[in-house]
Amino acid sequence: MARSEQDLLSTEIVNRGIESSGPNAGSLTFSVSVRRRLPDFLQSVNLKYVKLGYHYLINHGIYLATIPVLVLVFSAEVGSLSREELWKKLWEDARYDLATVLSFFAVFVFTVSVYFMSRPRSIYLIDFACYRPNDDLKVTKEQFIELARTSGKFDEASLEFQKRILKSSGIGDETYVPKALMSNENCATMKEGRLEASTVMFGALDELFEKTSIRPKDVGVLVVNCSIFNPTPSLSAMIINHYKMRGNILSYNLGGMGCSAGIIAVDLARDMLQANPNNYAVVVSTEMVGYNWYPGRDRSMLVPNCFFRMGCSAVLLSNRRRDYRRAKYRLEHLVRTHKGADDRSFRSVYQEEDEQGFKGLKVSKDLMEIGGDALKTNITTLGPLVLPFSEQLLFFATLVWRHFFGGDNSKASLSPSSKPYIPNYKLAFEHFCVHASSKTVLDELQKNLELSEKNMEASRMTLHRFGNTSSSSIWYELAYLEAKERVKRGDRIWQIAFGSGFKCNSVVWRSMRRVRKPSRNNPWLDCIDRYPVAP
Repeated sequence: MARSEQDLLSTEIVNRGIESSGPNAGSLTFSVSVRRRLPDFLQSVNLKYVKLGYHYLINHGIYLATIPVLVLVFSAEVGSLSREELWKKLWEDARYDLATVLSFFAVFVFTVSVYFMSRPRSIYLIDFACYRPNDDLKVTKEQFIELARTSGKFDEASLEFQKRILKSSGIGDETYVPKALMSNENCATMKEGRLEASTVMFGALDELFEKTSIRPKDVGVLVVNCSIFNPTPSLSAMIINHYKMRGNILSYNLGGMGCSAGIIAVDLARDMLQANPNNYAVVVSTEMVGYNWYPGRDRSMLVPNCFFRMGCSAVLLSNRRRDYRRAKYRLEHLVRTHKGADDRSFRSVYQEEDEQGFKGLKVSKDLMEIGGDALKTNITTLGPLVLPFSEQLLFFATLVWRHFFGGDNSKASLSPSSKPYIPNYKLAFEHFCVHASSKTVLDELQKNLELSEKNMEASRMTLHRFGNTSSSSIWYELAYLEAKERVKRGDRIWQIAFGSGFKCNSVVWRSMRRVRKPSRNNPWLDCIDRYPVAP
């Protein structure tokens, strides 16, 4: 096996306990699992993605380049004059060349007006809400396995596999599943899907409208994303019907876009707000656990059963300048990466039927490697937009040096001196909200980005308390940071998520004010004092 291939593999020895039957009965048994991990970002960073990031920066950098020059020219002209001489010169010029002065003033006013009218409006996040299900839907890991056993749909080998996955998943004993999973009946029905959708979506939206004092009829843009469950009429139509929203609302329903669809929905809402001034937009992100329940025996399809749990988020965005003072956050940057052109990436998370005809999500064994490649592309594009100039300079200089002088020698590429400088993203952000997909993914991402336990705390605790809630997980993480009172004025928050396709998307927010611990309508209020815990 090649050296580069070996570097992408990691091994794990799992104690499976004492065998109860068979030739090894009464003795300890162990299993060795070999899986792919995230590729080391130090080994390869594609220069074209850095160029793309700098392209974004340069598009908005013309003002930074021209304004200092104009200031220098003006300063050189008037710097040698005293205040009295300056006013005398201006008065004489105005007396003898009034037309020139008025023309200059008109051009100046016109230029400033065009600039302020043409620049994109700021997008504010007024507030958001995360749905917390009732306690009667709460299950421990042991109860989850018992529910699967009593359903009669799984053999003992499948149950044992799910038990091992849960043990190392990072998920705690207070996650939520729909009532449909607690019965022996088929839960993947349209009736059960609509019931779960109405429960989580209306629960999150009720909290959002209560927190913001916004009437549903005031909302001009509605974007809903749910990957698996896409009924007719759509989920967005269900919301419009339930809240009796206005007839000219711009509504969109995103399906099949995976766990990163929440950021895609924010991007769509931003574009709609840019085209429709003085408006509100609501973004609803969720996933239906019961409708996606897999009752078969294919292990690659059993993995989603172990991780996905109930959850939903609702976010209120605004482009109204009067909302500047009441907003919590301002949208700074949004970068999307799509690897769908590659067949392996396209099929890494794939919905299909197994040999028994059961429908489920098949997770590729190469998912870690594919996700790492998408993440590398995304953060390399984001870097020039957010990193301090010193970090950008070091990063870019080492990339150029390696590109032109590194050569193709494989040994040279593995030497420490040939590795590109990996920027310190902790200098760009105060808080990190990484999609809580699994403990393994969080471990590898923390290692490759050299993040601290404090940086990863919100993601790990969200996975422990709520499980993988798909596209809404990044909002449960931000709610955790708010409940801990860690968000201060001017702080930058990086939300990053991964999804089928394969996609990796990032959004950066800047806090407009210090966020105090909420007194209600926060999913962490009943347990925040117990966290962080050892996952």
